[in-house]
Amino acid sequence: MRTSRFTEAQIIGMIKEQEAGMPTAELCRRHGLSPSTFYKLKARYRDEGLSVKRRRGRKRARGSRTPMPEALRPNARWSLDFLADTFGVARKFRILAVIDDCYRENLCPPFGRFGIAKSPVGQRIADTSISGLRVARELDALVRIYGRPGCIVSDNGTEFTSRAILRWAADNGIDWHYIDPGKPQQNAFIESFNGSLRDELLNEEIFDTLDEARRKLALWRYDYNTVRPHSSLGNQTPVEARRTLEQSEGSAPGALAQTERHDYQSKTRRLSL
Repeated sequence: MRTSRFTEAQIIGMIKEQEAGMPTAELCRRHGLSPSTFYKLKARYRDEGLSVKRRRGRKRARGSRTPMPEALRPNARWSLDFLADTFGVARKFRILAVIDDCYRENLCPPFGRFGIAKSPVGQRIADTSISGLRVARELDALVRIYGRPGCIVSDNGTEFTSRAILRWAADNGIDWHYIDPGKPQQNAFIESFNGSLRDELLNEEIFDTLDEARRKLALWRYDYNTVRPHSSLGNQTPVEARRTLEQSEGSAPGALAQTERHDYQSKTRRLSL
């Protein structure tokens, strides 16, 4: 049999290009062969029992199949997402954003003077690398402060679908809901928060160091949670809305200050969702 001037790798590459949608005529013109020669090479390649490995889509965690609860009370539903920015000479860092969908608070450790987090957890929410195991540790710290959420909503990012997160959700008995790929509007509360954070801070500031980025993030978070009134909360701040609910109905179960908790639905219906 006549030896082809194309190597096996070249033939595989041409077959992949055609199967990806490139017209055969254009493919042949690019590689300098006739369509008949291309089809002969393709047939011979298949006849010899060789095959082109097709890339399969990444397996995605299905998450909970129970209906996603409405955010009618604190800790009914948390939303998670990542943002990214740079510091110094184009060094990248990531921000783990966590909010309670009921009263829109950006969940974080207690603040000290000038809005800086007292706990080292707050310093770790922005870092150059945040793995699934790291996310699980941050969630453990937040659960100790705010109590356990009824469910968590996120996208299908690798950190949120990692074994560490799946194991954490199972161990803590928390339903984890994944939005459909390419549909961020299904997680509208965290998308709104991300837009505010990016427009008001990340797009306005240049960070020289990671510590500076963390400090400015903490100050912005303090203003967002405790100073700025939100029209969707009846012109209350997120912290004021949470305290109003806790004082009238009781604190979140499992939080640091534990009291009996009742139904928040009648109270929270006054707050715009």
